[in-house]
Parts: sequence; C-alpha cells; structure tokens
Amino acid sequence: MADILAALDHIRQDPLAPLSRRCIEDACREAGHQWRQRELDPAVTIALFIQQIAHGNTACAEVCHLGERRFTASAYCQARARLPESVYQAVFADVLAAATPQMSREQHLWRGHRTFHIDGSTASMADTPALRKAYGMPSGQKDGCGFPVCHLLVLFSAATGLLLDIFDSPLNTGDLAQTLEAHAHLDQGDVLIGDDTFGSFAHLALLLQGKMHGLFPVHHARIVDFRPRRRFCPEGKKAVAGMPRSRWIKRLGKDDQLVEWFKPKTRPLWMNQAQYDALPASIVVRELRRTVKRPGGGKVTLTMVTTLTDPKKYSADAILELRLRRWDVETNIGHLKTTMKMDVLRCKTQEGVRKELTVFGIVYNLVRAVMLKAARRQEVPVSRISFMDALRWIKHARPGDVLPPLIVNADRPDRAEPRCKKRRAKQYDLMNKPRSELRKRLQKQRKLA
Repeated sequence: MADILAALDHIRQDPLAPLSRRCIEDACREAGHQWRQRELDPAVTIALFIQQIAHGNTACAEVCHLGERRFTASAYCQARARLPESVYQAVFADVLAAATPQMSREQHLWRGHRTFHIDGSTASMADTPALRKAYGMPSGQKDGCGFPVCHLLVLFSAATGLLLDIFDSPLNTGDLAQTLEAHAHLDQGDVLIGDDTFGSFAHLALLLQGKMHGLFPVHHARIVDFRPRRRFCPEGKKAVAGMPRSRWIKRLGKDDQLVEWFKPKTRPLWMNQAQYDALPASIVVRELRRTVKRPGGGKVTLTMVTTLTDPKKYSADAILELRLRRWDVETNIGHLKTTMKMDVLRCKTQEGVRKELTVFGIVYNLVRAVMLKAARRQEVPVSRISFMDALRWIKHARPGDVLPPLIVNADRPDRAEPRCKKRRAKQYDLMNKPRSELRKRLQKQRKLA
C-alpha cells in the first residue's frame, strides 16, 4: 500500500516529522511499551487510526480497505488497544508543536498577546456498561433507551485555530471543573476568551494570579451599573434589588469603567478549599458595554468583563472586536463534531474513548496545518480557507503530491443563516422502551397475525 505516513508528511515539508515511524516508536519506548514486528506495528496502527478518523470515523471493518492490508477488524482494534494512551498523547503533542507557527510573529498576536478560545461541549458514544458508569446518561432517559454522553472542554488558539487540548469528563461536569488543566497551556500575558461561565470572580482571580488575562461576557446574574460613585452591596450581606456587588473605581469612557470585585463567601465546587483560600480578597477588573448590529439586521447589547484594564493600550473597540471573534470557537467545534463526525464516538471503553478523542485532535491539527500553509501561499486569512477542502486533501494525498490551492470561502461577515435542516428525516418511532421489550412485543404481534 502507499505509505500513509509518507503521504501525511507532505502536509508540511519538515515539521510533521513526528508522524514518522521512528518518532512513534520512540514514544512507545518512552512509555515502556514493547511490541513485535508484525503487520500492525505501532506506526502502522496509528497511521491507520488517523486515516480512519480522516474518513469520517469509519467502521473498523473498512480500515483494512483504506490501508490495502490484510487484517481483521478485531486484530486492528486489539492493536489500537495495546498502544498506551501516553503514546497517542505524545504524537498529539508532537504534531501540535510541529504545526504551530512561531507565535511571536506579529500576525499571530493581538496587541502583543497570544489569544485562546475555551468552551464546553458534549459527545455521544456506544451504550456499554463501562461508558455508562464512566460518563453517565442524560437525565430523563429510560434504561436501554439512550446513550452515554461525555462532557468535553476544548482549548483552541484564536489566531491559528489549532486545538491545544481536549478534556473529557462525566456528563454533569461543569466547564470550569477542568479549567486549571487548561491553564497549564497558557503563559504569562496570554488572553483567554470564553462565555459567561468563565467570567466568575474565582476564574478571573486565578488568571490574574498567573499573570494572564481573561475576556468574558458578564454573567447574567451579576448586576452592572455604570453610574459614577454609585452605591454597592458588599459580599456577605443580603442582596439589594438592583444594587451591584462591585465597588466603582474609575470611569474610562462611556459604559466603560474600572471596578473592584470582592471574593464571595461561598467556595465554587470546582476548587478545593486551599486553592480558594489562596485567592485575594478582591480584584480590579474592567466592565464595558457595547451595542452591535446583528448579522441580517437588529442589534444586540454585549456587557463584558476583562482584566485588560489599560484603556490606552486596549481600547473599547479593540476589546469588542476580540470579543466578537469568540464565535470562531463554535466554528472550530463544528468542524470537529459535524465535519469530522466526532459527535458520536465509536470506542466502547473509557480508555478507548480518550484515545479516539486524541486521534481526532491529531487529524484536526493536521488539517489546520494544511490550512495555515495554504493561507500563507494564497495570501488570505486562515479563517477563509475551506476546512473541508483541506480535509479532503489529507484523505487522498499520496507521496510526492504537492499541496494545491485550496478553496477560499467568501468573506460574508453579515451573513445570517438559520440553524435548521431543509431535508426531512424519515419518520421512525423513537425508542422509548428497552430493545428487549420491543422485540418481545413484535414477536407477539407476529404470532397473533
């Protein structure tokens, strides 16, 4: 068969060397994994896993046809299971490092800062006892009528769209529960952008402790008042209707102010007591509000909180522009879950699910590497390069192939599209009882007929 590793090596001339056989075997040795020279050795197994995901997470029985090799689906699954999870993670880390451009380049920085998007999502998976126990089921489902669902926390580079990490956890886990692990990818001066879940006192204080920055919508339950020297209700006292908890400090402009947020008496569940005790009694943050036009007409008012408090270095318009780019994370998650079909995972054990998620991350970053290279060659922003076209090239590239010009999507910032399907689904009854009960009912009906 054509060497899959060699085909993928043409995505970029040198940086994707981590996908070579030698680097994969070095990762196995570092993990203490021993193997025999066989058809499904570590390098071939990971290469086939990459191709499987690139082809839409196709069935294991189809993989032997993708690789033009003779092995059974069972042998392939066993080969994937033999490889330690740390090997997959090592390959992911190497590919990410190889695909990441020099972030010190001016075009990848915002006001001298690296920027990152964080968000939560979910994925469905096979209905097995192990996965039901590990991740849980959505509430309200009867036994045997649903599927386990895991919670996912994803961290992307805002400038390049590269996936830095993906964290899995039980379904009922909050987005903030694994934020400390995500912070490990950040350095001093980095800016983290997310939804209002991340705009809590505890999270902002943690970012300030690490000399990092955050930009988030103000939580809907927090009162924001832009009147100078207005009264406030201190933490620990009974709330007064319409009165904010923050102390006004300084006016920076229209609907733009510095305020002091105070540490709540109640510790959030995602932190332990020692971590919470280490937080300061108060922090100084910037609150600002702007009204923007919606795509297709209409207006929306955005109230934001940020640790970027210098109005000269970070103007309100610049912060608003950065805030509006937060929706890029939804596009990136859509590429993972819809375009690449990560919304339904196939593995039947928790370890298998984690390996599967890691390989999804590997393939996603390979696609982003292709997009970054095409964007430089075609002199367009990387967000304009078609993700699907880059994915198609990865699936069908052969050794010696040169990356062709990729499709450039039209720039339509005011485009408005409804989130609905035009093609109707076939009308089948939903399973509201276990399959065994439905099967017995069907057999009984046949006997009566």
